[in-house]
Amino acid sequence: MSNEIENMARDLAMKGYAESTQDRYLKTARHLVERFGRPASELTRDELRTYVDELRARHKSVSAFSNRLYAVLFLYRRTLGRADLVSFISLPKKYSALPLVLSVKEVNSLLNAITDPRYQAIAMVMYGAGLRVSEALVLEIHDIDGARGVLRVRHGKGNKAREVMLSPELYQWLRQYWSRHQPPQPYLFASRTGKLPTLDTIRKALAKAAQSAFITKHVTPHVLRHSFATHLLEQGTDVHVVGALLG
Repeated sequence: MSNEIENMARDLAMKGYAESTQDRYLKTARHLVERFGRPASELTRDELRTYVDELRARHKSVSAFSNRLYAVLFLYRRTLGRADLVSFISLPKKYSALPLVLSVKEVNSLLNAITDPRYQAIAMVMYGAGLRVSEALVLEIHDIDGARGVLRVRHGKGNKAREVMLSPELYQWLRQYWSRHQPPQPYLFASRTGKLPTLDTIRKALAKAAQSAFITKHVTPHVLRHSFATHLLEQGTDVHVVGALLG
């Protein structure tokens, strides 16, 4: 790996980017260097225009194209300090469909349709506290503060810690879950062998439960999180408070 790529890897880690994002950005940087056979710092503005045009032709998805552009921008702005070479890049506008929201009745039906206690508990936390699935999966026993009514999220987006609300109902439900299954410490949702569920496993569990509950909407972990936020807003919670809870 060249010094440029190594420096970019350090910059990404320092900024707290998710590992999956770091991998995508570094893959794009390597592809750029291989495309022209020279270090990125030696490429001209015209060559970068050519590369962006090739990316646009290759990626029909606006999201995939944008991710590649973000990687190029990070490399030149942050790592190489040559923002002038990529000042011509403008990110495409994304079409933003209205996000799916489950009704309270649908949420209850969905949760009751999840048969695996661990998956049900994870879904309860994602909806009841508005956590991302990646945040819920790594919750530890000591992250639950029943006395104060909060859950500690130690590794949120950008590796930022925060505290979220823990309702008395969710707290009691988690206590019962722990009492019945007693997963090995420190993780709240570890299996008996200490393994944590994967994102794909949770997605499949939600899809299966939605089908069993006759919910026709495409239910994902993000839908539960968004439903949490929407229901709080419908109850009159200040939008800034909701934003802080979501992190």
